[in-house]
Amino acid sequence: MTTKILVAGHLSAGKTTLIGSVSQIRPVTTEETMTSAGADVDRTDLPGKTKTTVAMDFGRLHLNDNLVLYLFGAPGQPRFFPILQDLAHGALGVLLLADTRRLDDTYPILELIEDLGLPYAVAINRFDGAPEPTADRLREVMRLEATTPVVTCDARDRSSCRDALIALITHLLTLTPEPSR
Repeated sequence: MTTKILVAGHLSAGKTTLIGSVSQIRPVTTEETMTSAGADVDRTDLPGKTKTTVAMDFGRLHLNDNLVLYLFGAPGQPRFFPILQDLAHGALGVLLLADTRRLDDTYPILELIEDLGLPYAVAINRFDGAPEPTADRLREVMRLEATTPVVTCDARDRSSCRDALIALITHLLTLTPEPSR
């Protein structure tokens, strides 16, 4: 069985890195260099951020012999939200990646995902020096339902990314009863 999963999050949350870390194929990326021309519409004050995704990222992960995930990473800037909406078509769910240093940047994407009616899990990407609130505190601050999975991951670490995706798939399975035979 193949499943489309959307990986979303704010600018520089680690979406491209996560897909690159976990994909079993060479990921397709559409990163372009950030220039001063985009300074009026994009954040250019992020340390070490020189490129940004302008269309999508794509990767593939076989979780087991029966389940293949097709991962579609959406750009995080509001001007690219129509692309996120297009990529959401046919997605079973969303892994929402966030950075606790800039949690406010997550809310517009979270709102869009909720408006689209897609189930999701929140994966907090670990960054050096970032606050590490508990899952319960994040649920409270982000006003998440008690059943929404909140996990931490390191987008650079394959097993950590895989575990975050498994948390999403497990959540999706609790929402969809297995068909009777």
